[in-house]
Amino acid sequence: MRILIVGNGGREHALLWKLRRDAPDAEFFATRPNGGMSPLCQSVEIAPTDVEALADWAAANRIDLTVVGPEGPLAAGLTDRFEEEGLSVFGPTKAAARIEASKAYAKELLRNANVPTAEHRTFSNQAGAEAWVHEVGAPIVVKASGLAAGKGAVVCMTVEDAIEAIRSMLGDMDFGEAGREIVIEEFMDGEEISVFAVCDGKDFVLLQPSQDHKRVGEGDAGPNTGGMGAYAPVSIATAEVVEEARSEVIVPTLNALAADGAPFRGLLYAGLMNTSEGLKVVEFNCRFGDPETQIVLPLMDSSLLELMLTVAEGRSLAGMTAAVRPGAAVTTVLASGGYPGSYEKGKPITVPDELESDDLIVFHAGTAATEDGLVTSGGRVLAVTAIAATFAGAANASRAAAARIEFDGAFYRSDIGWRERARLDPQTDPREE
Repeated sequence: MRILIVGNGGREHALLWKLRRDAPDAEFFATRPNGGMSPLCQSVEIAPTDVEALADWAAANRIDLTVVGPEGPLAAGLTDRFEEEGLSVFGPTKAAARIEASKAYAKELLRNANVPTAEHRTFSNQAGAEAWVHEVGAPIVVKASGLAAGKGAVVCMTVEDAIEAIRSMLGDMDFGEAGREIVIEEFMDGEEISVFAVCDGKDFVLLQPSQDHKRVGEGDAGPNTGGMGAYAPVSIATAEVVEEARSEVIVPTLNALAADGAPFRGLLYAGLMNTSEGLKVVEFNCRFGDPETQIVLPLMDSSLLELMLTVAEGRSLAGMTAAVRPGAAVTTVLASGGYPGSYEKGKPITVPDELESDDLIVFHAGTAATEDGLVTSGGRVLAVTAIAATFAGAANASRAAAARIEFDGAFYRSDIGWRERARLDPQTDPREE
């Protein structure tokens, strides 16, 4: 079997890692793979968003399954183009990918489907946006409607902060086309849960819920990032909460997309806030989340490939499930100095030879392999995933391993899962070794 992975970040490394275990005899290819992926697959020197070139290459090279990692190629219509060529692909169509590509579209879809989410308004006019913020006050959240690599949501604790965010997006165009239209929504108080659903357009299989840490600083301070770490399982994601996510969020959303002529086939990511009023949707993504994938897949004890092939070949997921191995997983992201702002690339990376094991995996995100060794090539560089019998064991192992990896300017959060540890052991400092 010949499998192409489109993308080259931490999420794609985790997908490659898992699929190689599901199909050890398969041939794997990836678009411009990072330094951790390159020893595990054959490189395809085509940009992930070059839809036409990828479709031609996949057809010429007899690819049996293409797995699309990032949102950009999906929003650009990669799945549509591959299907025109008769190629099996795991990922939603361009129409279905609008659930992430346009927050304005997603909000309207949720409103019409009566799916709980934050009260909001959509604006493309700066004066109107500022007037509404003055009317409703703060705290409030300002979001670029388009794709902004996980950095397009600004939590504003004051009206002045919100006005600054609006002017940054609509006035200064700091987010480019992604910020030409913005969504302003009420601030939701609670704790987030990430839910992955493998969908065939109607039926779906839920993977293990997880929780990521979007803010750059300890204790969830500072600006949003693409994600500084994650853990699973999440104790607040009880059976009742998962059933609420299934029945009140996933089912009506899939029904609404199908009714809109955009049945969703692929991985639907629901970012949910567990509020005092129940679950509310923070956002939807049309692909696996990053860094949640780096913990959900190592804890998955059944075949991901089987689920993906079922969807890609147009078959039904009805009756299928995803088994979970016992224990817990925590991943700690090592980032470049300056991230999520500007940062330098090309910093040599040192990973101790004996660091990795069956229960300690270093997933590469922003790395590149050079003649002189591994160097940094992005803001989020590595995700250090540890698996252990307990959450505390996994958190300690992940943090300790991250501390042993070196590159100039490296930093990481030492408190990944701090709320979980407080629930499990209120007397323990989250940063205690």
